[in-house]
Amino acid sequence: MMTTLERVPCTIVTGFLGAGKTTLLRGLLEKLDGKRLAIIVNEFGDVGIDGDILKGCGIESCPEENIVELANGCICCTVADDFQPAIEEILSRQPRVEHILIETSGLALPKPLVQAFQWPAIKSRVTVDAVVAVADGAALAEGMVSHDMDALAAQRANDEALDHDDPVEEVFEDQIACADLIVLTKADLLDAEGLERAKAHIGEHLPKAAKIVVASHGQIDPAVLIGLGLAVENDIENRHTHHDEEEDHDHDEFDSFVVELGAVSDPEALAERIAQTAASENVLRIKGFVEVSSKPMRLQVQAVGARVNHYFDRPWAAGEVRRSALVVIGEKGLNREKIEQMLAA
Repeated sequence: MMTTLERVPCTIVTGFLGAGKTTLLRGLLEKLDGKRLAIIVNEFGDVGIDGDILKGCGIESCPEENIVELANGCICCTVADDFQPAIEEILSRQPRVEHILIETSGLALPKPLVQAFQWPAIKSRVTVDAVVAVADGAALAEGMVSHDMDALAAQRANDEALDHDDPVEEVFEDQIACADLIVLTKADLLDAEGLERAKAHIGEHLPKAAKIVVASHGQIDPAVLIGLGLAVENDIENRHTHHDEEEDHDHDEFDSFVVELGAVSDPEALAERIAQTAASENVLRIKGFVEVSSKPMRLQVQAVGARVNHYFDRPWAAGEVRRSALVVIGEKGLNREKIEQMLAA
């Protein structure tokens, strides 16, 4: 069924932490420049890293005010509270938005979100163009759904609103089961045999109508993903998942806090401190932005365990407060004072 001209199409992008959702979306923004876009970014924590990455694109047709961040928890568990207001806010924008991209949190189940498009208040105004599941090809080639299961556990436990606590493999299967397209990322890291292993892992759970699209460096032709007009909300009951009949679940607890730093002079030294902190203090995830002395560019930091990546993502904007802030996620009982001292040393 094709979407009507009156309804704004929405593309839902789901997938685990580190699979490459934000990189994929940033590439789409750059290639769709000229199409009036809006984005809903579902993340939680005190610093909106994914939202800032997308806001840093500088795409005129998707200004910063069209990027709405939902920070209250996993969107499939807070959909009743957060989703409709976000859609209302976007639809009130002028000029009228032509397409909405929704990046879910890593552990979100697509089905409850798609079902929200059946609500009377928004049914006549928006439609699900397609559900796109982003899968980490490098991890799948090794027989895993993610390279860092501890980081997924931390993300799950840090979300107080999360009401499903099933094995991540089942969440992965549910994401695939609801998808119209699966984007297999990090193909540039795989040889032919690894690529086939990754595809085979997905194929075990692939709906008959869904297709696998291979992406290198997060780049893909927007025509493959955008404008499919599938009206997924009208077919969602036929997409069967593990969670169709399940009730709420409990979850463990993890700690999460923000460490404020001053400007740093040596990014490599900071990366080393982050790696040492993660190794000695059971830190699972660190991400944020840092001011580097005498540099006009903002340093983006992403760390999973002791593996640390950092790079300059964009210039600081005129009048922008140059802030160095890192989100720290780890097991319950983190020694915040010690971690702050180690990162600031």
